[in-house]
Amino acid sequence: MKHLIPFIPKPAYVPVIRLSGAIGGGARGLSDAGLAPLIERAFARGKPAAVAFVVNSPGGSAVQSSLIAARIRRLADEKQVPVHAFVEDVAASGGYWLACAADDIWVDPASIVGSIGVIFASFGFPELMARQGVERRVVTAGRSKSFADPFLPQKPEDVERLRALQEPIHQAFIDHVKARRGVRLDAGADLFNADVWVGQQAVALGLVDGLGHAVPKLKALYGEKVRLVPFGQRRSLLQRLGMAATDGLLQGVEERALWARYGL
Repeated sequence: MKHLIPFIPKPAYVPVIRLSGAIGGGARGLSDAGLAPLIERAFARGKPAAVAFVVNSPGGSAVQSSLIAARIRRLADEKQVPVHAFVEDVAASGGYWLACAADDIWVDPASIVGSIGVIFASFGFPELMARQGVERRVVTAGRSKSFADPFLPQKPEDVERLRALQEPIHQAFIDHVKARRGVRLDAGADLFNADVWVGQQAVALGLVDGLGHAVPKLKALYGEKVRLVPFGQRRSLLQRLGMAATDGLLQGVEERALWARYGL
Protein backbone atom coordinates (compact mmCIF):
# COMPACT_ATOMS: atom_id res chain seq x y z
CA MET A 1 0.00 0.00 0.00
CA LYS A 2 1.40 3.32 -1.06
CA HIS A 3 1.71 6.08 1.48
CA LEU A 4 0.02 9.26 0.35
CA ILE A 5 2.09 12.39 0.73
CA PRO A 6 -0.12 15.10 2.22
CA PHE A 7 -0.59 18.12 -0.01
CA ILE A 8 0.78 21.25 1.62
CA PRO A 9 -0.42 24.41 -0.13
CA LYS A 10 2.17 27.04 -0.90
CA PRO A 11 1.92 30.30 1.02
CA ALA A 12 0.17 33.09 -0.84
CA TYR A 13 2.46 35.35 -2.82
CA VAL A 14 1.92 39.15 -2.91
CA PRO A 15 4.24 41.55 -4.79
CA VAL A 16 4.62 44.89 -2.99
CA ILE A 17 5.39 47.98 -5.09
CA ARG A 18 6.42 51.29 -3.54
CA LEU A 19 5.05 54.42 -5.24
CA SER A 20 7.02 57.13 -3.48
CA GLY A 21 7.71 60.66 -4.69
CA ALA A 22 6.19 63.31 -6.90
CA ILE A 23 4.43 62.20 -10.08
CA GLY A 24 5.79 63.40 -13.42
CA GLY A 25 8.53 63.05 -16.00
CA GLY A 26 12.25 63.08 -15.40
CA ALA A 27 14.47 60.70 -13.48
CA ARG A 28 13.13 61.80 -10.10
CA GLY A 29 9.40 61.48 -10.71
CA LEU A 30 6.96 58.59 -10.87
CA SER A 31 5.89 58.08 -14.48
CA ASP A 32 3.97 55.48 -16.45
CA ALA A 33 6.96 54.79 -18.69
CA GLY A 34 9.24 54.29 -15.70
CA LEU A 35 6.83 52.13 -13.72
CA ALA A 36 5.33 50.09 -16.59
CA PRO A 37 7.91 47.22 -16.56
CA LEU A 38 7.68 46.96 -12.78
CA ILE A 39 3.87 46.89 -12.65
CA GLU A 40 3.58 44.50 -15.61
CA ARG A 41 6.09 42.12 -14.02
CA ALA A 42 4.31 42.16 -10.66
CA PHE A 43 1.03 41.01 -12.21
CA ALA A 44 2.62 38.51 -14.60
CA ARG A 45 5.24 36.74 -12.47
CA GLY A 46 3.97 33.60 -10.76
CA LYS A 47 0.39 33.56 -9.55
CA PRO A 48 0.03 36.47 -7.13
CA ALA A 49 -2.82 36.29 -4.66
CA ALA A 50 -2.88 40.09 -4.81
CA VAL A 51 -0.68 43.07 -5.63
CA ALA A 52 -0.04 45.72 -2.98
CA PHE A 53 1.04 49.32 -3.51
CA VAL A 54 2.62 51.43 -0.77
CA VAL A 55 1.79 55.03 -1.69
CA ASN A 56 3.65 58.07 -0.42
CA SER A 57 3.13 60.90 -2.89
CA PRO A 58 2.06 64.56 -2.74
CA GLY A 59 0.88 64.42 -6.37
CA GLY A 60 2.12 65.95 -9.58
CA SER A 61 1.16 65.32 -13.19
CA ALA A 62 -2.53 64.52 -13.74
CA VAL A 63 -1.77 62.71 -16.99
CA GLN A 64 0.91 60.46 -15.47
CA SER A 65 -1.38 59.76 -12.50
CA SER A 66 -4.15 58.72 -14.89
CA LEU A 67 -1.85 56.55 -17.02
CA ILE A 68 -0.35 54.71 -14.05
CA ALA A 69 -3.76 54.14 -12.43
CA ALA A 70 -5.24 52.94 -15.73
CA ARG A 71 -2.40 50.44 -16.19
CA ILE A 72 -2.94 49.05 -12.69
CA ARG A 73 -6.68 48.66 -13.29
CA ARG A 74 -6.23 47.05 -16.72
CA LEU A 75 -3.85 44.42 -15.37
CA ALA A 76 -5.93 43.80 -12.24
CA ASP A 77 -9.04 43.21 -14.35
CA GLU A 78 -7.25 41.07 -16.95
CA LYS A 79 -5.55 38.87 -14.36
CA GLN A 80 -8.44 38.94 -11.86
CA VAL A 81 -6.01 39.93 -9.10
CA PRO A 82 -7.09 42.08 -6.15
CA VAL A 83 -5.15 45.28 -5.50
CA HIS A 84 -4.52 46.88 -2.10
CA ALA A 85 -3.10 50.35 -1.40
CA PHE A 86 -1.36 51.39 1.82
CA VAL A 87 -0.77 55.09 2.43
CA GLU A 88 2.25 56.25 4.38
CA ASP A 89 2.71 60.01 4.99
CA VAL A 90 0.51 61.30 2.21
CA ALA A 91 -1.63 60.32 -0.77
CA ALA A 92 -2.74 63.73 -1.99
CA SER A 93 -3.84 64.96 -5.41
CA GLY A 94 -2.20 62.58 -7.91
CA GLY A 95 -1.07 60.39 -5.02
CA TYR A 96 -4.71 59.81 -4.10
CA TRP A 97 -5.51 59.24 -7.80
CA LEU A 98 -3.01 56.34 -7.68
CA ALA A 99 -4.40 54.97 -4.41
CA CYS A 100 -7.89 54.88 -5.91
CA ALA A 101 -6.68 52.37 -8.49
CA ALA A 102 -6.74 49.81 -5.66
CA ASP A 103 -9.77 47.83 -4.54
CA ASP A 104 -9.23 49.08 -1.01
CA ILE A 105 -7.12 51.75 0.65
CA TRP A 106 -5.56 51.57 4.13
CA VAL A 107 -3.97 54.44 6.02
CA ASP A 108 -2.01 55.25 9.16
CA PRO A 109 -3.89 57.39 11.72
CA ALA A 110 -1.57 60.27 10.77
CA SER A 111 -1.70 59.81 6.98
CA ILE A 112 -2.88 62.81 4.92
CA VAL A 113 -5.37 62.00 2.15
CA GLY A 114 -7.34 63.92 -0.46
CA SER A 115 -6.60 67.19 -2.29
CA ILE A 116 -8.95 66.25 -5.12
CA GLY A 117 -8.25 69.31 -7.24
CA VAL A 118 -5.99 70.82 -9.90
CA ILE A 119 -3.40 73.55 -9.47
CA PHE A 120 -1.35 75.76 -11.78
CA ALA A 121 1.43 77.73 -10.13
CA SER A 122 4.14 79.99 -11.49
CA PHE A 123 6.06 83.16 -10.71
CA GLY A 124 5.75 86.66 -12.15
CA PHE A 125 8.67 89.04 -12.68
CA PRO A 126 7.40 92.15 -14.53
CA GLU A 127 8.07 94.66 -11.69
CA LEU A 128 11.53 93.27 -10.99
CA MET A 129 12.39 93.52 -14.67
CA ALA A 130 11.11 97.09 -14.85
CA ARG A 131 13.24 98.10 -11.83
CA GLN A 132 16.30 96.58 -13.46
CA GLY A 133 15.62 98.31 -16.76
CA VAL A 134 14.98 95.04 -18.61
CA GLU A 135 12.61 95.25 -21.56
CA ARG A 136 10.62 92.18 -22.57
CA ARG A 137 10.38 91.76 -26.35
CA VAL A 138 7.99 89.15 -27.72
CA VAL A 139 6.97 88.47 -31.31
CA THR A 140 4.41 85.72 -31.93
CA ALA A 141 2.47 84.17 -34.77
CA GLY A 142 -0.80 83.28 -33.06
CA ARG A 143 -2.23 85.42 -30.28
CA SER A 144 -2.03 82.64 -27.67
CA LYS A 145 1.69 82.00 -28.03
CA SER A 146 2.59 84.31 -25.11
CA PHE A 147 -0.16 82.86 -22.93
CA ALA A 148 0.65 83.14 -19.16
CA ASP A 149 4.10 84.63 -19.83
CA PRO A 150 5.74 85.00 -16.37
CA PHE A 151 7.67 88.05 -17.59
CA LEU A 152 4.48 89.98 -18.40
CA PRO A 153 1.74 91.20 -16.04
CA GLN A 154 -0.96 88.61 -15.39
CA LYS A 155 -3.98 89.09 -17.62
CA PRO A 156 -7.57 88.31 -16.50
CA GLU A 157 -8.19 86.51 -19.79
CA ASP A 158 -5.19 84.24 -19.15
CA VAL A 159 -6.57 83.35 -15.71
CA GLU A 160 -9.93 82.45 -17.26
CA ARG A 161 -8.29 80.31 -19.89
CA LEU A 162 -6.25 78.48 -17.25
CA ARG A 163 -9.42 77.76 -15.29
CA ALA A 164 -11.07 76.49 -18.48
CA LEU A 165 -8.15 74.07 -18.89
CA GLN A 166 -8.28 72.97 -15.25
CA GLU A 167 -12.01 72.23 -15.08
CA PRO A 168 -12.06 69.15 -17.37
CA ILE A 169 -8.96 67.78 -15.64
CA HIS A 170 -10.62 68.29 -12.26
CA GLN A 171 -13.77 66.57 -13.54
CA ALA A 172 -11.74 63.60 -14.79
CA PHE A 173 -10.22 63.28 -11.29
CA ILE A 174 -13.67 63.46 -9.68
CA ASP A 175 -15.05 60.86 -12.09
CA HIS A 176 -12.15 58.51 -11.31
CA VAL A 177 -12.69 58.81 -7.54
CA LYS A 178 -16.46 58.28 -7.86
CA ALA A 179 -16.00 55.30 -10.17
CA ARG A 180 -13.50 53.61 -7.87
CA ARG A 181 -14.95 54.50 -4.45
CA GLY A 182 -18.64 54.39 -5.40
CA VAL A 183 -21.14 54.13 -2.57
CA ARG A 184 -18.36 54.12 0.00
CA LEU A 185 -18.08 57.91 -0.37
CA ASP A 186 -20.06 60.09 2.03
CA ALA A 187 -22.70 61.47 -0.36
CA GLY A 188 -23.38 64.48 1.88
CA ALA A 189 -19.77 65.63 2.20
CA ASP A 190 -17.97 68.20 0.04
CA LEU A 191 -15.06 66.02 -1.06
CA PHE A 192 -13.95 67.64 -4.28
CA ASN A 193 -12.69 71.10 -3.29
CA ALA A 194 -9.06 70.01 -2.80
CA ASP A 195 -9.38 69.68 1.00
CA VAL A 196 -7.25 67.12 2.84
CA TRP A 197 -8.09 64.86 5.76
CA VAL A 198 -6.14 62.80 8.28
CA GLY A 199 -6.47 59.10 9.02
CA GLN A 200 -9.81 58.36 10.68
CA GLN A 201 -11.41 61.45 9.10
CA ALA A 202 -10.72 59.97 5.66
CA VAL A 203 -12.18 56.64 6.82
CA ALA A 204 -15.39 58.33 8.00
CA LEU A 205 -15.77 60.09 4.63
CA GLY A 206 -15.29 56.89 2.66
CA LEU A 207 -12.15 58.14 0.95
CA VAL A 208 -10.30 55.14 2.40
CA ASP A 209 -11.38 51.83 3.91
CA GLY A 210 -9.69 51.76 7.28
CA LEU A 211 -6.60 52.07 9.41
CA GLY A 212 -3.93 49.51 8.70
CA HIS A 213 -0.29 48.91 7.78
CA ALA A 214 0.87 46.74 4.91
CA VAL A 215 2.47 43.74 6.64
CA PRO A 216 -0.12 43.02 9.37
CA LYS A 217 -3.06 43.73 7.05
CA LEU A 218 -1.75 41.47 4.27
CA LYS A 219 -1.05 38.74 6.82
CA ALA A 220 -4.61 39.07 8.10
CA LEU A 221 -5.93 38.77 4.53
CA TYR A 222 -3.64 36.06 3.14
CA GLY A 223 -2.27 34.18 6.14
CA GLU A 224 0.69 34.50 8.48
CA LYS A 225 3.02 32.80 6.00
CA VAL A 226 2.18 35.05 3.06
CA ARG A 227 5.24 35.86 0.94
CA LEU A 228 5.52 39.63 0.58
CA VAL A 229 8.00 40.30 -2.22
CA PRO A 230 9.22 43.89 -2.73
CA PHE A 231 9.35 45.04 -6.35
CA GLY A 232 11.52 48.11 -6.93
CA GLN A 233 12.55 50.32 -9.83
CA ARG A 234 16.00 49.70 -11.24
CA ARG A 235 18.15 52.82 -10.98
CA SER A 236 21.19 53.70 -13.04
CA LEU A 237 24.63 53.82 -11.45
CA LEU A 238 24.59 57.62 -11.52
CA GLN A 239 21.23 57.70 -9.74
CA ARG A 240 22.46 55.24 -7.10
CA LEU A 241 25.47 57.47 -6.49
CA GLY A 242 23.23 60.51 -6.21
CA MET A 243 24.79 62.04 -9.32
CA ALA A 244 21.83 62.07 -11.72
CA ALA A 245 23.11 65.25 -13.36
CA THR A 246 21.07 67.19 -10.85
CA ASP A 247 17.99 66.22 -12.89
CA GLY A 248 17.39 69.91 -12.74
CA LEU A 249 17.62 72.03 -9.64
CA LEU A 250 14.25 73.54 -10.48
CA GLN A 251 12.58 70.12 -10.55
CA GLY A 252 13.98 69.38 -7.10
CA VAL A 253 12.70 72.69 -5.76
CA GLU A 254 9.24 72.06 -7.22
CA GLU A 255 9.10 68.58 -5.69
CA ARG A 256 10.19 69.97 -2.33
CA ALA A 257 7.37 72.52 -2.54
CA LEU A 258 4.83 69.75 -3.17
CA TRP A 259 5.89 67.90 -0.02
CA ALA A 260 6.05 71.13 2.01
CA ARG A 261 2.35 71.77 1.41
CA TYR A 262 1.66 68.85 3.78
CA GLY A 263 4.29 69.72 6.37
CA LEU A 264 6.70 67.05 5.13
